[in-house]
Amino acid sequence: MNELAGYHQHMGALLAADGIPLHYGDLRSEYHAALDRAILLDRSHEGRILLEGDSRFDLINRMSTNELLGMSLFEGRPTVFTNANARILFRAMCYNLPGGVLMISEPGQGQALSELLRRNIFYGDKVVVRDQSLTTAQFAVHGPKSDQIMGRVGLELLSSVDYFACEIALDRRPATAARRRSIVGQHWIIICPAASALAIHRQILDFGQSFELQPAGSLAYNVLRIRSGRPAGLELSSEYIPLEVGLWDEVNFEKGCYTGQEIIARMESRQRLAKVMVRLELAQLVNAPAAVYYDGKECGKLTSSAASPDGEIFALAVIKTASARPGTALEVGDDRRPARVREIAGAQPAFISD
Repeated sequence: MNELAGYHQHMGALLAADGIPLHYGDLRSEYHAALDRAILLDRSHEGRILLEGDSRFDLINRMSTNELLGMSLFEGRPTVFTNANARILFRAMCYNLPGGVLMISEPGQGQALSELLRRNIFYGDKVVVRDQSLTTAQFAVHGPKSDQIMGRVGLELLSSVDYFACEIALDRRPATAARRRSIVGQHWIIICPAASALAIHRQILDFGQSFELQPAGSLAYNVLRIRSGRPAGLELSSEYIPLEVGLWDEVNFEKGCYTGQEIIARMESRQRLAKVMVRLELAQLVNAPAAVYYDGKECGKLTSSAASPDGEIFALAVIKTASARPGTALEVGDDRRPARVREIAGAQPAFISD
């Protein structure tokens, strides 16, 4: 067990196998802190990859869905890596820092994404891929008071910027702060050397004390993530194309070629989408994955589900577009438990949303 994991345990955390806190003993308190104030999470299981060299943008741009060329210094953009059939391999946030492009992967995927990048370096490319997942730590601040807390380090003027990063000092130690898309309130991450992690975690809690910042675990995060309609896990798998899971705003339809582009461009130009991600209303919790049925026939899959500490059930499913209209009655699981489409989730084009 590393020093940071021992510190979390001393604070009362129950740890997952990877050392990330699941909760700190009161899930309901953590959940409501996120809704009303702010929470501090350890997200060090997300991958952190630094790309250095003159070809760093060219490498990412020819492999993924978004336009990464021309990013301003400290700007951030999300992008999706797909295979030749346009199926999702990885989703990553990219930030243009003075030292290179910092990429943040989904949990547990840093090494695999690093290996994919290295395999696609061409002769003559000037790029070095450095997986920093084990040498750095990553924390996240979520909630309606997150901007105020981050304002303690001079970031209050950035509240209107969706994706942004800057280099800061916490407890006189270097760190990177970055803004990401919210799942509740606002969302910031702080990345620091692993050797500084414990001191910086304490410093963030100290900054947030007057705003009642509370440490929280991944169980609260998962409920909030599903509640907000953010795809992860099963949604970001090779079963699906980015357009099917609400990632239209992470695809640039004007850029040059990238792996999987032809299929994605065809779906957009024909304005046809076989499946979409939806938020479901469930009377009873059904664990994902599970089959979803419409009019007695299987129409898709329940991909995420969780019950909040208050008993409210949140769920995401990827289903056929014909059965995705809000209010449509569905059935879920082997027991065919009743469900209803609440709304289409994520970013969608007008021909789906309308």
